[in-house]
Amino acid sequence: MAELHDMSAGEQAQAVRRRELSPVELVRHYLDRVERLDKQVGAFVTVTADLALEQARAAELLLAAADRNDLPPVHGVPLAVKDLTQVAGVRCTYGAAVFADGVAPVDDHVVTLLRRAGTVLLGKTNTPELGLPCYTEPDVAPPARTPWDLTRTAGGSSGGAAAAVAAGLVPFAHGSDGGGSIRIPAACCGIVGLKTCRGRVSNGPILGDLNGLGGNGALARSVADVA
Repeated sequence: MAELHDMSAGEQAQAVRRRELSPVELVRHYLDRVERLDKQVGAFVTVTADLALEQARAAELLLAAADRNDLPPVHGVPLAVKDLTQVAGVRCTYGAAVFADGVAPVDDHVVTLLRRAGTVLLGKTNTPELGLPCYTEPDVAPPARTPWDLTRTAGGSSGGAAAAVAAGLVPFAHGSDGGGSIRIPAACCGIVGLKTCRGRVSNGPILGDLNGLGGNGALARSVADVA
């Protein structure tokens, strides 16, 4: 039988919807992999283990009470958010030592959408300082490496997200891209990256839309999952 991390995010969502897979089981599986493997690839800056389990338990309660046709599309499926993006109450470093102890006061709009979609937050992924370089080697975390060759970079600035997906630490991940920051890491890690069209998903409310240069997107192991 295939391991849970071999399933796509879409397959996991369908299994949860059919009550064949527990969100708590899924989260624990990924947390175990993060604990064992993340030191090698440098994918995560912050792991939100307690929050993820809390959200997974809430997802299970809703699963038991609701008609499965009324559930959001990726109900109970773990996801990681890039550390340039704010999640209320969770550490947000922007890859910079000066913000190493910062905690986000609000959700960015994209996080609100991810919550509505039913995702469970596994943690925040590694990014270079302020997302500027095309490699991920911040002062606040170890460098992000491609799991295919640990002597090589995972790219940037969504390097942690790409490394996490490629290493099977999360089924899919949020990223952002203003000049290749999703596309470069996807290429370095052998996965699929999608930068959405300008203005498709707001970067607000804190940072604004950077004159339209940056956009939110997704990284996964299949085209279906990033769509």
